[in-house]
Amino acid sequence: MIRSPALRLLLTRRMLICVLTGFSSGLPLYLLLNLVPAWLRTEGISLKAIGLFALIQFPYTWKFLWAPLLDRYAFGPMGRRRGWMLLTQLVLLLTVAALGMFSPGADLQTISLIAVVVALASATQDIALDAYRRELLSDDELGLGNSVHVNAYRVAGLVPGSLSLILADHLPWSSVFAVTALFMVPGIAMTLFISEPKLAASAPRTLREAVAEPFREFWQRAGAREALMILLFIFFYKLGDSMCTALATPFYLDMGYAKSDIGLVAKNAGLWPAVIGGLLGGLWMVKLGINRALWLFGIVQLLSIFGFAWLGWLGHHADIGTPELLQLALVIGFEALGVGLGTAAFVAFIARATHPLYTATQYALFSSLAAVPRTFLNSTAGWLVEWMGWPGFFLLCAALALPGMLLLMRVAPWHGNNT
Repeated sequence: MIRSPALRLLLTRRMLICVLTGFSSGLPLYLLLNLVPAWLRTEGISLKAIGLFALIQFPYTWKFLWAPLLDRYAFGPMGRRRGWMLLTQLVLLLTVAALGMFSPGADLQTISLIAVVVALASATQDIALDAYRRELLSDDELGLGNSVHVNAYRVAGLVPGSLSLILADHLPWSSVFAVTALFMVPGIAMTLFISEPKLAASAPRTLREAVAEPFREFWQRAGAREALMILLFIFFYKLGDSMCTALATPFYLDMGYAKSDIGLVAKNAGLWPAVIGGLLGGLWMVKLGINRALWLFGIVQLLSIFGFAWLGWLGHHADIGTPELLQLALVIGFEALGVGLGTAAFVAFIARATHPLYTATQYALFSSLAAVPRTFLNSTAGWLVEWMGWPGFFLLCAALALPGMLLLMRVAPWHGNNT
């Protein structure tokens, strides 16, 4: 018999749904980040051309622009959330499989267009999944449910980032993309068998209301000053950690680690501590509440940045042995643990800040704002490293994490509402 309330909450149908939403959400993004660049490179495409493919990530940053459409309109007879979920999942199934039908050497423009469709469909799926999950979970379940979602999101990266690459050594690329596309089937099955959230509010009456009211409602509900504090917190809370890892692989190389060492250590020491941290974070949030979790997990997230500064202070290694690999594993693992914990609380906070009537738009807006540092400010990391050196850069990243922690006193006080 399971006595722990947190564990009982984990082993529920709603948490299983969160597993499937996370997996369906993470698969297409990691395909664009890992599998497509590897495919293009093995087919002889230049690094310059491959680098331009990073621009297809913009839909994830600007998805709030079309999120009101998902709040206002239902697609088909399945309801406002499930209809859009099924549409985007079917589009992803077909377009991911279609990628492998073309040759990068002869059809790069066509591949680029299909990749853009994949990104747009993936970002739109995220809008629908995030809204569905927020409307499905009670306030007490937000921390754990979003933690489960984020962990499944990361685990999904093992398909295009590991399994598909292994298959590529034995199968033609057309088969690799077809197999990868089939991993969208569990999400499609979930969408077909679940029902619309019972707590979902009615749709806005007009598109104009769907566009304007989410902003007005948030501003009036929180008050102008408090709303500004919340937006600043969303922008700053993950800023230092995000910038810290923007040039992680070049940093490891500068420290003398071989690519094979980085790949081995990063895959094992990076993924699983993040997954474990996210899961533990969700379970602890059931007892701690979201506010206190933001404080405690944010401190771990901040301290993890100093691990990179320590590694930079040690400098370049002429010879890499077991002690040096352990140092790398320790830094990567602790940072991943901090990311897992911090992200679990942060995503729960974003979900709590939304209003049920405008879930899709407000959630997309907040998550897009959180992605701005990763998309834009991280582009300055290389210049900052050349100017300050690696240790100085990481200390700057730690300093950039402080505003988010200080804003907690206003937006999530320790003794405030912890649900």
